[in-house]
Amino acid sequence: MRPVRVVPVGDPLHVLAELRLALSATDEALLPVPAGETGTDRESLGPVPRRVAVVIETSGSTAAPKRVMLSTDALLASAAASSVALGGDGQWLLALPAHYIAGVQVLVRSIAAGTEPVLLPPGHFDPAEFAAYAGWLVEPLRFTSLVPVQLARLLDAAETDPAMLAVLRRFTGILVGGQAVAPALIERAERLRIRVLRTYGSSETAGGCVYDGVPIGNTVVRAVDGQLEISGSVLADGYLDDEERTRERFVDDQGVRWYRTGDLGAVGADGTVSVTGRADNVIISGGEKVSLDAVEALVRTLPGLGDALVVRANDPVWGQAGVVVLAADQAPALEPVRAAVAAELGRAARPARIVTVGTVPLLASGKPDRQAVERLVGR
Repeated sequence: MRPVRVVPVGDPLHVLAELRLALSATDEALLPVPAGETGTDRESLGPVPRRVAVVIETSGSTAAPKRVMLSTDALLASAAASSVALGGDGQWLLALPAHYIAGVQVLVRSIAAGTEPVLLPPGHFDPAEFAAYAGWLVEPLRFTSLVPVQLARLLDAAETDPAMLAVLRRFTGILVGGQAVAPALIERAERLRIRVLRTYGSSETAGGCVYDGVPIGNTVVRAVDGQLEISGSVLADGYLDDEERTRERFVDDQGVRWYRTGDLGAVGADGTVSVTGRADNVIISGGEKVSLDAVEALVRTLPGLGDALVVRANDPVWGQAGVVVLAADQAPALEPVRAAVAAELGRAARPARIVTVGTVPLLASGKPDRQAVERLVGR
């Protein structure tokens, strides 16, 4: 066993150096946290198995944060699988916080490839700054990992700025994940001839383990009662100081260890994985189950609602209902939205209202803070 050391990530170079040591099985495992954060609950963390190199705190976007224990083997297996899927090792631009798994994996891939990553300074994501730092990539193969909102801002700039377009086309591959990716966003990238790969995974799978619907490395995905489960070398050891949750999520089936993702989805006959939403993002409206992820995906295809969120709220008539939340000065008409949702998903899925906010609260990862949004609309 070895202790866990909390490492603030204000300086990505420092995190990179510490991560190199952790992967080489030094006496401490790392728990990267946002710069300036402390917390008495982190001061009494239990020890972890010696094979564990990094502990990742989940974002808590939809539930209480968890501390995921990742071994050196799992992290490096993920990096190796990514290298094969992308066509080789290369140089990475870190544009995500290094206390989330996607950011950590950019650093791990760089260490495994023996290349020096370019590290975007922490803080507000600025497309112009991203382009400037991307110019420092010198290896033949160049990669970065983004969340959808970052990609959308870059594409907005690329559509009017030839220099930005040239920067994005220099990337061998741009991974985008961390949350559902709207098909329209991928279509925009394709029209601009920018190579974007949709990734699916989590901290519990050492990051993305499915690229464009195809499992990478020795990852296997199956659907059990409509929920996705994953096995393979990338699986975490479990949750630090939470044996009960570890037993619930990581199960043994005939000698094979599986991670129960909590995601709804299916696996096609050809092995292609499709994800339809979170099992815990389902409401009961008028006695019927409604996937808010499915409602949100549909709403985002409607004019002016490409960045909308759909969250739950209490409803005096139906018990619960979906609410469309949009960062805008004026809300679009509700009835056309309700009609479109009803036609595709049924009457129970119709959102009760549209709420406009000045800005959508975000987590440090760039993902919407759905719990904060729900508080804004009033559960």
